[in-house]
Amino acid sequence: MPISTLSSKGQLVIPKEVRDALGIKPKQKLLLKVVKGHIVIEPLPEGPVEYFCGIFKEGTSLTRALLRERNEDKRREEKILLNSFPLLAYLCQEDG
Repeated sequence: MPISTLSSKGQLVIPKEVRDALGIKPKQKLLLKVVKGHIVIEPLPEGPVEYFCGIFKEGTSLTRALLRERNEDKRREEKILLNSFPLLAYLCQEDG
């Protein structure tokens, strides 16, 4: 198990065998996060936008949720409008 030492400047050298195992290249961006008191280091892909595009395909659709919310807002706004203008409500009933 490779061991690395943190420098006085806060720099950490990732041992070659670890870099090779993860495919980390010089100048590559790394994601660092703290999980349950440990540092997790993950290499970011070279094209992060392309990599993360479609990451939420499984699960809840944000677009669907936003459209549903917008439709609810639209119904609420129409109700307020029709209650505010009785003549408009009457005319809309004749069309429907």
